[in-house]
Amino acid sequence: MNGQTKIEVEGLNLYYGNLRALNNVSIQLSSNQVSALIGPSGCGKSTFLRTLNRMNDLISGVTIQGKVLIDNVNIYDKEIDVVELRKRIGMVFQKPNPFPMSIYENVIYGPRCHGVKDKKKLNEIMETSLKKAVLWDEVKDRLKDSALSLSGGQQQRLCIARVLAVEPDIVLMDEPTSALDPIATLKIEELVTSLKEDYTIVIVTHNMEQAARVSDTTSFFLNGEVIETGPTELIFTNPRQKKTEDYITGRFG
Repeated sequence: MNGQTKIEVEGLNLYYGNLRALNNVSIQLSSNQVSALIGPSGCGKSTFLRTLNRMNDLISGVTIQGKVLIDNVNIYDKEIDVVELRKRIGMVFQKPNPFPMSIYENVIYGPRCHGVKDKKKLNEIMETSLKKAVLWDEVKDRLKDSALSLSGGQQQRLCIARVLAVEPDIVLMDEPTSALDPIATLKIEELVTSLKEDYTIVIVTHNMEQAARVSDTTSFFLNGEVIETGPTELIFTNPRQKKTEDYITGRFG
């Protein structure tokens, strides 16, 4: 695998009460690459994604064992500042979730929460983030408009701009195009490909064509386990595991 290891997961188990949702997951994800997580519904992809920024901490009755190392630091160590961690590891959800405020206020919300007060600095962050999310040209004359007035695809790109505004180094995406039409989906996919120059991206997708188009590496999850992980091209053309081949060729899932 090219690139330096950014995320290293060792022996990760996750339980919801007595239900084991992740089973001994060990995986390495490289920096400045797009890593896709595929597999049938309920196989643990989104649960795994949420372990990478400790979003599962917000669910009662969850027990987590094992290590998640980011830049060689275990993010489950007691002294980890979770607020700071989530600033470094942004998350884009399945449905666009802009705040009910202006486009401008949406983008600067995070930096402002983290203490940026200077108006000029906030304006710079806002413009840079919208440009990175390939949205600036569409909204630059309507920054005071409600974010809810945007189309679904624009709202999702706004949510990506909002994540980028706090300068993360990892961006997690949980099926970011599943609520969008094909044209909006294509724009997000092009955006994902361009963002890997500056960020490490982990994307959960149900859409195998999407995984093939945007990702450098793919991991196939089944029943809470990683069955296989490797370069995307190999996973899709010459998988080592029969279960992977069966899923990719549509024999189940």
